[in-house]
Order: sequence, then C-alpha cells, then structure tokens
Amino acid sequence: MTGAVELREMRWWDIPPVLALEDELFPEDAWSAGMFWSELAHARGPRATRRYLVAETADGRLVGYAGLAAAGGLGDVQTIAVARDQWGTGLGARLLTDLLHHATAFECEEVLLEVRVDNTRAQKLYERFGFEPIGFRRGYYQPGNVDALVMRLTVQGTETDSDGC
Repeated sequence: MTGAVELREMRWWDIPPVLALEDELFPEDAWSAGMFWSELAHARGPRATRRYLVAETADGRLVGYAGLAAAGGLGDVQTIAVARDQWGTGLGARLLTDLLHHATAFECEEVLLEVRVDNTRAQKLYERFGFEPIGFRRGYYQPGNVDALVMRLTVQGTETDSDGC
C-alpha cells in the first residue's frame, strides 16, 4: 500500500487527473471532460442529485473516483475506478460505501449499476455489498460490443412495498 488515502468531494479542478485515470483504466470507453462537468453541475446545492468523490494520497496523487446519480427513489452508480496499484487495498469498497451512504441521504430505495460481464473483480465487490444480478444490457460497452451485467441493491431501511417515493 502506498500510504493513507483520503476521500473527498470531487471538484472541477479534479477533472484533468480524473480523465488521466479514466483513460488509463477505460481506454476504449472513457468519459469525456464534458460528461464529468455535466455530472458535477448537479452535485452541489440544495437540489443536488449527484455525489462525486475522489481518492487522493497524502502527496496529492489521485488514485480513485466514484459517482452516483439519484432521482425518484432510485440511485445509479455512474462510475467507480481505482488505480491499478491500489487494487486489493479496500479502496473500491471505501468508494462504494460512500456512494451508498449518500444513496440513503438521497432517500433511494434501490441502487442500480452496470458492470462489464468480463469484470469479475468488480462483480465480486458489488456482491459483497449485497448487489444482485437482475439482467443484461447487450452490447452496452463500445467499442467491442461487450455486455453489461445489471445489478441491484435494495437499500436497507426501506420497504419495497411502502407507499413512499
């Protein structure tokens, strides 16, 4: 492990190092700067519907990030990424824990996500948190026409048969 890693809210000045990590980890389907700008535009203020955070080492190196969108009682994990040299350190679990905490704050009853069918490492992380597979999105990841496994978590403390949301 390379030392302590702090989680904090993503800000606009984090976009360049986030894009560098995005390009390294997801070269074929990396998000653009505009996609991150758009998400961050909805992440602050009383009407915020997004939570984006970064993981940063003590020396200022960005080693992970994650994002959640929430609307109408449903949360969606938009992205989660951890630098390869941080794999196995528990950082992915820390990022996901933060997103799920905010899903509760956003009053989400369920959280959904898509994960590449060939990314078993991420699937195992999500399963540890209680996510269950509910279907596939054929050809979701481009290029390459790779299917996505759709997973769902019912947030604790909510009832699926309630009249809420």
